[in-house]
Amino acid sequence: MIHIFNPALLASTTAAAPTESAQAVVMTLWDFALKGGPMMIPIGLCSIVGFAVLIERVLRLSRRSVIPPAFITGLESKLGSGSESQADAIEYCVNEGSIVAQVFEAGVRSLRENTDTVERRIQEAGERAAMRLRVRLRTMAVIASVTPLMGLLGTIFGMIQAFQTVASSGDAMGNTELLAGGIYEAMITTAAGLLVAIPAMLAHHWIAAKIESRVVEIDRMTIDFVHKHASTDPITHAPSSPVLTQPADNNHAAPVLTGAPATA
Repeated sequence: MIHIFNPALLASTTAAAPTESAQAVVMTLWDFALKGGPMMIPIGLCSIVGFAVLIERVLRLSRRSVIPPAFITGLESKLGSGSESQADAIEYCVNEGSIVAQVFEAGVRSLRENTDTVERRIQEAGERAAMRLRVRLRTMAVIASVTPLMGLLGTIFGMIQAFQTVASSGDAMGNTELLAGGIYEAMITTAAGLLVAIPAMLAHHWIAAKIESRVVEIDRMTIDFVHKHASTDPITHAPSSPVLTQPADNNHAAPVLTGAPATA
């Protein structure tokens, strides 16, 4: 009775309780993964790959990475009259190295040609840039589609194990513990597959929307660029107002810059 009211003993008991609880939770989660069966290994690998792709795409699709804030200002300072300014602008785009710089490089290289040619070169460069922005997007789609199937396959394995146990044991009908192992494995793999697939699907749609937003912004910038600089070149005709059109498959093509030049 004396030891029950000992403050030091109470403090040590209180401090040890959270540690034991935390260890129990960790062991339970680890046991959860182990009892899921062999299909937990590819499901776990898919979750790691999906998380890595998400982090990489978040960093690469930031506006500062795709469209540096000072790019247009720097490009305008390089453009002037004469071929030397055009060469400086091309060199500036090459050194910049961003996605928007690669698109504008194609426009600057054909700046002395007619407006149709400038628009076509920018459109082609924009399509290539959109393909680079969509890198690894298919990986997220595959993970979101495959992991539920992996979970279903684990469920099938678990049910096979459960019925095999029933078939090989004479008293299985009166002993539910013999079925517990297979059913446990079946439920765990199904849950794990969905736990990976749902975030992967959400991440896929978020990345696709971010890519579409960046492509539209770049397209708007190129329209302003063509309207401003191609119309001031004495060789080109005055361009009509370019129109932003969207291809039939919005998720797999960049917006197209169209517009026929106005005749004199």
